[in-house]
Amino acid sequence: MKLLLVEDERRLVDALSHLFKKNGFTVDCAEDGETGIEMACTAEYDIIVLDRMLPYRDGLSLLKEFRKLGYATPVLFLTAKDSPEDRAEGLDAGADDYLVKPFYTVELIARLKALTRRKNKELGENILTAGELVFDPQRNQVVRRNEVIHLTFKEAQLFELLIRNYGRVVTKERIVQKVWGYNAETDFTTVNLYVHNLRKKLNIPNLKTVRGVGYYLQKNGEVARAN
Repeated sequence: MKLLLVEDERRLVDALSHLFKKNGFTVDCAEDGETGIEMACTAEYDIIVLDRMLPYRDGLSLLKEFRKLGYATPVLFLTAKDSPEDRAEGLDAGADDYLVKPFYTVELIARLKALTRRKNKELGENILTAGELVFDPQRNQVVRRNEVIHLTFKEAQLFELLIRNYGRVVTKERIVQKVWGYNAETDFTTVNLYVHNLRKKLNIPNLKTVRGVGYYLQKNGEVARAN
């Protein structure tokens, strides 16, 4: 699961990043509102943790614009603004949850997991299929002709991105952002290696390369569509 943290307090950013990664999230960070809205609209995230009081642009106006643009990514406000009016204002702006600082880390993680479970249920993410491939993102495994194939965490993230775009090309740039993170230093050589490993592990001929662009899972011999 990929998470965007928009928070300007450096020590809290470091602590939360460590906490989120420990609990299985891939984490990108923005330390002001302008960077936060740019990243939220540029990359794909499963959940956003957002402070209200931010440099350059406050979290409330950021969220209002984000929702106005049509993005439905779950957002949890994590803020010191704790009055009933503040909470109501945040939820009315489009937040899915609201947690006040200081907070218990166990409660924060529980709330994030609840939001991701809700999102998974709404999107019907339990099982994904592409031809003879059946992918379970909760178990990081693929079933092919009754054979169960277990994937590593990164392999599963990559395969999920490909299967969700079945028949469409996924660029290498998008793969890096989605699987390794917006600020990752991962280069395309690593992406090529993971795709090679997936081909070998799954033994599928329809994981195709568009030279210089990216990869796609081919549908019954069809030419890939642009993503």
